[in-house]
Amino acid sequence: MPTDRIFQAICGSGGATLWDGGMVVVDTVNLTDRTSFRGSGQNMHLVERFTRVDEDTLLYEYTIHDPESFSQDWAVSVPTKKNSSPIYEYACHEGNYGMTNLLAGAWNLGREQTGRD
Repeated sequence: MPTDRIFQAICGSGGATLWDGGMVVVDTVNLTDRTSFRGSGQNMHLVERFTRVDEDTLLYEYTIHDPESFSQDWAVSVPTKKNSSPIYEYACHEGNYGMTNLLAGAWNLGREQTGRD
């Protein structure tokens, strides 16, 4: 089945997650008009690359191609270092009212521990 006819609620990665040498490449297309990334449109093409630079470094890079929204492609590169902290999923929290309570609880705990109001 052609991937140009497959649409999910937000986007779909059209079956193009692959290894390219030492990096994982995720090729995302089929965005909808309900998705906007930094002013992009529904025809944005996102290519993400994850590269293990060394034992302690993972390089995350992405490139945005959307000639309808931007005058040229643009890219971001974010090196991350390994640490012993837990890893949490990144997710949007708009409308997540439970987050307010979590942050308020952490704030109050910090005030109790430092004796500050």
